[in-house]
Order: sequence, then C-alpha cells, then structure tokens
Amino acid sequence: MIDTQETLGQVSVADDALQVVFHRHYARPIEKVWAAITTPERLADWLANAEVELKPGGTIRLNWNGIHEMQGRVLVCEAPRAFAWTWELDGRETVVRFDLKSDGDGCWLTLTHSGLSPKAGRGSGVRAGWHAHLDGLPDAIEGRKTAWEVKTAREKVVAGLYPALPA
Repeated sequence: MIDTQETLGQVSVADDALQVVFHRHYARPIEKVWAAITTPERLADWLANAEVELKPGGTIRLNWNGIHEMQGRVLVCEAPRAFAWTWELDGRETVVRFDLKSDGDGCWLTLTHSGLSPKAGRGSGVRAGWHAHLDGLPDAIEGRKTAWEVKTAREKVVAGLYPALPA
C-alpha cells in the first residue's frame, strides 16, 4: 500500500469549492494507463463496476458493490491524454478529470476532482477514497483486480492522513 506524504492528494479550497489533485507515475505505456481508466473491465479492477460511453456527452455509470452508485456525463475523451466526467455529490455537480502525459519511462497521471463541497459530507471521504483506489491502479494496469475488502481497508488507513472538513 502507498500511504506516504508524497502520495497525498493536494487539497485546496477556493470560491466555496474544494478540489483534490493526485499525481502518480506509472512505469507503463500511456496506452495501458489509458485503458485502465476508461475500459469498464479495468475500471472494475480498481475503482467500481462501470458502464462508459467513451465520447463527450456520453454516460458513465459507476457502482461500488451496491453501496454507492453514480451516473455522470462524459465531458472530455481525448485518447490517450484526457478523460473527464461529472459526478453529483452533496447536491453539487463535481468534475473528475484524468490527465496523462508520457515520459521516458512510462506515464504521469494527474487526477483532479473539483467542485466538491468544502463542508463535511460524502465529498469529505472523496480524498481518502481516491487515494485508496489509486493504490489499486498499478494492478489494474496489468489486468489484476483489487478485492473490495482491500480497497476499504486502504481507505480506513489513509483517511486519518487527511484533515477533517468543517461541518
């Protein structure tokens, strides 16, 4: 598990909206990382069961073991560089965006989730949730699934690394 300070999401608040940004490097080709963040079978390996229409205006549906479901709209789909969608949380339309950039020995991924409520709510757990799910992405890139129990255990460990949001 990756839980060091270097992998913490960078959290900022501006104009009554919270944003969290994660940076990760993978020693894999950009195309493999792209597949892991856009293909339903790979998304299920590290994030949630998914249905995705890979085109701007398309629908994305995610289901976390029946515990939480969401439906959003694809905003950006520029293979293999950028993928973004909407996600309603705490009565707000938030935006999840992945940006990929090739480098000499692999690929940099930047995940930005913006428009979150700066108050405690479901958005409060997004920081540790993304952190824990991203820890499973290297396995998904190679076609290996992370068990749900492992994801939830990781989230509990890293949750304490993120400061509480005000009520």
